[in-house]
Order: sequence, then structure tokens, then C-alpha cells
Amino acid sequence: MTISRFVQTVWDYYDAHGRHDLPWRQPDADGSFDPYKIMVSEIMLQQTQVGRVIPKYEYFLQLFPTVSALAAAPLSDVLQAWSGLGYNRRAKFLWQAAQYVQTNCEGAFPHAAADLVALPGVGKNTAGAIAAYAFNTAEVFVETNIRTVFIHHFFADDADVSDAALLPYITQALDNLGPLRSPREWYWALMDYGTFLKQTVGNVSRKSKTYAKQSAFEGSKRQVRGQVLRALAEGPQTARDLTKLIPDDRLSVVLTDLVRERMIFEDDSRYHLGTAS
Repeated sequence: MTISRFVQTVWDYYDAHGRHDLPWRQPDADGSFDPYKIMVSEIMLQQTQVGRVIPKYEYFLQLFPTVSALAAAPLSDVLQAWSGLGYNRRAKFLWQAAQYVQTNCEGAFPHAAADLVALPGVGKNTAGAIAAYAFNTAEVFVETNIRTVFIHHFFADDADVSDAALLPYITQALDNLGPLRSPREWYWALMDYGTFLKQTVGNVSRKSKTYAKQSAFEGSKRQVRGQVLRALAEGPQTARDLTKLIPDDRLSVVLTDLVRERMIFEDDSRYHLGTAS
């Protein structure tokens, strides 16, 4: 398949079936896209399905509508707002990234992916996504839906496909969007088409070298971490209280880990959510 034909295939799907109503695809009143809102959506969407993210995204932005509001909030409030979404380190990274923007960037997000990677929790691909969606720049980045689309069309018979092998195709596609299309729209289209392919032909990104099967949540240490954070979101708890609520042999290790990561702290024999003031 030629690049031009491939690009048209993606556009055709997007024009007919694109998820144009997703909240993070809605511009502000002046037609711009707030990089803060884009960052929130990108970090929430990591390893989490769109349907679960939408209500959390809207609730989170009601509580913290701007980057300055998030930066000024106590971590405990941020973790409470995040509760139920999983992978709670993401909430702390998001909070730290907001503080970085306020402290080091005078509240203004960098426009280039090369500068966005300085934000805590923002890797190369997340930085590329923020730049593309917020500022409409033709950044080259890879995530699971993008892998699915390009592997399906250009590496269907291959295994252990590296991201490096995909990059020339991603770059060529960006160079062939046409005069009336934008990088922002193109990546939206790839996301939607990739979701469609996963539902119809399966997750071909398993052929990627980066693919790693997600470990089971039920019975995992990650589940215990979530239980601790949910319990502390209700109020401070002693170790004894937590043991009654969470009868798991790994609880003490989890508490030690969470204290070390400064997700919780101990004061007056009670564990509290967030960092000590």
C-alpha cells in the first residue's frame, strides 16, 4: 500500500466514524486547545480505556480547571480526585508537572516536545502527543493505537517490530496529509482507526517489540496500593485500622513503598494521604 492510499484510508474512516465529541477534542471559546487539558487527558488515557476516563477527566477539570489550580492543590486532594482510575502515580506526576510549569515556565507550557519532556511523568511520546494536540505541530510519536495502525498496514507479516521501524512511515504520513488537514486531526484519526482495528482484527500491536502483557490486577500488589489509597481518601488510618480493612500480608511493604514515594505520610501513628505540610 502506498502512503497516499494509506492516508486516505485513515481519513475515510475518521470522516465516517471519528469520535468528534470526545471532551479533550473540544477547543476553548477562542478556538485554541489548552495544553493543560491535553496533558490531563493524555496521562489519564495511559493504560486506561476512554469510557472510564471521560467522567474522571470532566470531574478532575471541575476541581482543577487550570494548571495553576492543580499546582496549588494539596496532593491529597489530587489523589482523592483520581481515586478509582488506577495507576495512582500518574496523579502525582500530573501534580508535579503542573508545579513545574508554574515554577519553571511561568505558567506557560513549552510548545516543543523536546522541552515538554522536562515535565515529570511526561516521556517522549506523551510530549509529542501534547505538542500535536495542543499546538498542532507535526511531532512524530508512537503509542499503542498508532502501532496497531502502522503494523497492520505495513508490517502484517512481521514480528518484533520496533518503533524505529515505524517512524519513517509515521513521518511520511505526516508529510502527505493534504493542505486542508492538520497534524492534530491526523492523530485523532489514527487513534480512532486504531481502536477500530483492535475491535475488528485484534491487537496487532502485540507484534511490537515494546508489547508487554499487562499483569492481572486482581490479587496484585497494585490492587493493595489502590485499596490503601482509597481507605486513606476517607480519612487518616492507623496501621491496625488498615490491617482490618485490608487483610493482606503485603500491606506493610505497600505502606513502606507509598511513604517512600511520598504518596502517603505517617503522623501521630496514623497514615495520611498525600505529603506532610
